[in-house]
Amino acid sequence: MSRSEAEAIETELRPPFSVAQPGELKVPLVFNSPHSGRIYPSTFLAASRLDAHTLRRSEDAFVEELFGFVTDLGAPLLHAHFPRAYLDVNREPYELDPVLFRDGLPHYANTQSVRVVGGLGTIARIVSESDEIYREPLSVEAALERINRLYTPYHETLAGLLLEAKREFGLAVLIDCHSMPSSPVAEKGTGRPDFVLGDRFGTSCSGELTRLAASSLEALGYAVALNKPYAGGYITEHYGRPHKAQHVLQIEINRSLYMNETSFEKSAGFDRLRASLETMVRALVPGIPGLAIPRAAAE
Repeated sequence: MSRSEAEAIETELRPPFSVAQPGELKVPLVFNSPHSGRIYPSTFLAASRLDAHTLRRSEDAFVEELFGFVTDLGAPLLHAHFPRAYLDVNREPYELDPVLFRDGLPHYANTQSVRVVGGLGTIARIVSESDEIYREPLSVEAALERINRLYTPYHETLAGLLLEAKREFGLAVLIDCHSMPSSPVAEKGTGRPDFVLGDRFGTSCSGELTRLAASSLEALGYAVALNKPYAGGYITEHYGRPHKAQHVLQIEINRSLYMNETSFEKSAGFDRLRASLETMVRALVPGIPGLAIPRAAAE
């Protein structure tokens, strides 16, 4: 990538992500929306064989707006402005697909993960399960520059928010916020539940927290599944350390609840869903202090 191209991208993605901060931290909750970014760099669009509308199919559209209420409850919300199709921070830093690059990858790259094999590495090769993004192979230099410029500072910010919560409250609970297609091609048109909660099968957060989130959503009339088909990605796996009073719960929301999946417009259900999410989050708050590790046990 030339210096002029890098400067143009930096200008378009300024800032590359945002943190909506509460006036005062009141709860040990941190919210993260890593896939709702919708600023597509012009050089990325030029390099893609797909139009911007098609690229948006991998986007968790408007998820950061659905959770915008959390600052009023005293919790921060981190969200990306760059799109998932450009760079996916819910992957290891170097999950790189050899098929995507015209030169050799560094020795530390993970080229064999299930996500890479499926075309969905740190820099995705496909969207919509099969549509190839790029016209031509990329240079490794451009990929590493993208990771250094966006991925690294994003995760530094996320880790800092969790550390701040732990310092203030003795524990941290990360809610990783996502959306999912209502009926993926791979599932032969079968519908999905309204929500899928992922806790890496009980390893990334307290089962009590997962059950509380599920029961509060079910009480509102929603269909909720646990860990299937989404148990949680890299963020859930990497930051979820219940034994160290750091819990991560991933939430996948069925897009048909709040948007038109073809036109990418909000539907009449958007406000109702947002209110339901606030009800769910408020239901979690009273149970969070019980997740802390007693000091004596931690020492």
